[in-house]
Amino acid sequence: MKKLWGTVPRYLRYVFTQTAYLLLILLFFRAIFYFCCFTTTDPNPRDVTRAWYLGFKFDLRLALILMVPLLLLALISREKFFNRPLIRRIHFIYLFIVYLGLVLLYLLDLGEYSYLGVRLEPSILRFAASGERADNTRMLWQSYHVVRWALGLIVFFAITWWGFRRIFYHQATALAVRVSRGKYVGWIIGSVLLFAAGIYGNFAYFPLRWSQAMFTRDNAITSLALNPILYFTSNLSVNDDTFDVQKTRKYYTTMARYLEVDQPDEQALNYLRTVPAKDKPKLNVIMVMMESTGAAPTSVFNNPLQGTPHMKQLADSGICFENFYVPAISTAKTVYGVTTGLPDITREKTASRHPRMVDQRVVMDQFKGYEKYYLLGGNTNWANIRAVFTNNVDSIKIFEEGYYKSPKADVWGVSDYDLITEANDIFKAAHDKKQPFIAFLQLADNHPPYTTTAGAGDFKKLTAQEVDPQKLKASGFVSLAQFNAVRYEDYNIGHLMELAKKSGYLDHTLFVFFGDHNCVLNPYKFMPLPEYEMATGGVHVTAMMYSPKNIVPQRVHNPVSLLDMYPTVAGMVGMPYKNYTLGTDIFDSTHVHPYKFISYVRNQAVYYAVIGPQYLFEQQANTAQTALYDLKANPQLDIKAQLPDTARYLEHLTHGFYESTRYLMLNNKKG
Repeated sequence: MKKLWGTVPRYLRYVFTQTAYLLLILLFFRAIFYFCCFTTTDPNPRDVTRAWYLGFKFDLRLALILMVPLLLLALISREKFFNRPLIRRIHFIYLFIVYLGLVLLYLLDLGEYSYLGVRLEPSILRFAASGERADNTRMLWQSYHVVRWALGLIVFFAITWWGFRRIFYHQATALAVRVSRGKYVGWIIGSVLLFAAGIYGNFAYFPLRWSQAMFTRDNAITSLALNPILYFTSNLSVNDDTFDVQKTRKYYTTMARYLEVDQPDEQALNYLRTVPAKDKPKLNVIMVMMESTGAAPTSVFNNPLQGTPHMKQLADSGICFENFYVPAISTAKTVYGVTTGLPDITREKTASRHPRMVDQRVVMDQFKGYEKYYLLGGNTNWANIRAVFTNNVDSIKIFEEGYYKSPKADVWGVSDYDLITEANDIFKAAHDKKQPFIAFLQLADNHPPYTTTAGAGDFKKLTAQEVDPQKLKASGFVSLAQFNAVRYEDYNIGHLMELAKKSGYLDHTLFVFFGDHNCVLNPYKFMPLPEYEMATGGVHVTAMMYSPKNIVPQRVHNPVSLLDMYPTVAGMVGMPYKNYTLGTDIFDSTHVHPYKFISYVRNQAVYYAVIGPQYLFEQQANTAQTALYDLKANPQLDIKAQLPDTARYLEHLTHGFYESTRYLMLNNKKG
């Protein structure tokens, strides 16, 4: 090994050694956190070990990222790296800033955790706000041993400074290794790949993400797994997606009355509604999210091509939601919205990608006595979705890429057919041992580029000769591949129903199907409303419930929201729960909530709106422009001036939904 190390150019030996030195310092601070701040209620030592392992990978990522400039400088300057005073001065200044910054940030992190029990996050900047600096400085001086900390900081930094300078001069006095042009190119490629692999951090399709640290609900375990600097930077964009407590209070009364909050409190901003248990069969629940399955492309809504007979049969034999809306056009936003009961209205990224927004009190977690599953053909690091479930649903079992026996079909993982086949084994095993379960099954193949990977199934694509191109266009489809993809999804829905019947759990299960959003379509005219022109078609999706032995077929005409799904399902199986979300039980006849919050884009402008049985009220996100439409008359004619009282109430309700959502996304944390 020593001989091999001697063949490495000394400027690369220096970079590698300096990286290792930085990693040791980061691990030193992790050890301080573990021995001085770490207190857990998790009795499983494997969780602590896993947290250390993930923490090591996050620390390695940070060390490598910070050393990238040094690597580039070394590769460009080569032996001049040690001989040119200017290069030495530049990189010494850079390392001085890096080490000083890290030491200060880690001290702030340790202080923040000891004070608030959370790792370093941008909210700490509030202590430097104008008008509060003096008070906060006095608090800091009176609460902490500032002088001792300062002396300790100086001593530690002096040792750190001495260490990285010693590393430099050790390599500077070593013999230079002559490297041919070919070997030099090889060292460039090798070192870049080595750094890239360490920064990527995963043996999987998706890179290492902070959501992997949230594999338990224990705050200390999660905190141990995180790197505070990376966590801090991940949270920086949340500053653009924050809340205004005064605006929340301004519209709170409207929201509290609408939601029928148990004990309205404008100051405490209480949203709690307590729902008692009901005497109903303890059915299994399977939530099936259908990728890009809007209302218009399916036979349920009389699409001229009639490509989804299985969906239509389920809608006709179960509960069909004629006006089911998701809050926004995004798969990640839909997963977040249905799980948390809050519309994802973030402007930067998605809420699932914001560490501070994934901590929520959710209804799915309150299904006591139920096993809980999340099944995805791909990797749950996608959009950090893993954290939405593991951080909020106790003991949830996640099945993802790597678990399945079936081969990976494409970038989205195993095919939907194979996913359903293997999911059925899980559902049957639970049913056979009489274990109730609630499962979230996420389909993905109805997605551009519409590869329609059939897996082990016998699905047959239609050819161009079998489909009238004019009818295809009039039906809204932009391509034959898109039509085949929705047909394939319907085929897989039929496959799930067939397996459920054969496996014996069909009559003991409530199936809930819903699209995550619509797909991009050509203009279409066959829907009851001109939703293509209104832009509401993007969030109007196919949705139905099916349980042949337990529900009576019906068609629900009033608008229903994605946010309502878990409260409604809990009511249908008699589960008691506390509802902190903006979703409601749509079948609770004692509480009527006719308006649902949606957002959409029209002419490149974002609109927030509420839609009801008769009226749609919208407001452009970046202006004060508002409009009120009568959906039973002319749904594109603004009648705000004719109905000022209705417009005023719905404007308050729209603002209420928006401001309450912004508040709850950051303040609905578990106690």
